[in-house]
Amino acid sequence: MLKKDNLQLGIVLGFVAPLIGLVIYYLIVFMPRHVSFMEYLVYLKQLKSLLTGVSSISLIANAILFTIYINSRKDKTAKGVFVSTLIYGVVVLLIKLVA
Repeated sequence: MLKKDNLQLGIVLGFVAPLIGLVIYYLIVFMPRHVSFMEYLVYLKQLKSLLTGVSSISLIANAILFTIYINSRKDKTAKGVFVSTLIYGVVVLLIKLVA
């Protein structure tokens, strides 16, 4: 995975990593409180402050990926991760403004 250097890989990784971060946050914070994953998603939709916090934590996964790919000189993949991060951030911002 780290040997490839292409934009498409970066975009895919950049969209998948925050989703994994979202699930990890659920497993650590909400699952011990016996909140179902669907209830968790409803909370994210209803509580804008929670959405901001969770999306910020989820994007840490992208920051880690971006750093790994930049340091390994895989600039195209890093660019894909960066593009995905921007799109993810804009979508979260739009959700907060519209919802």
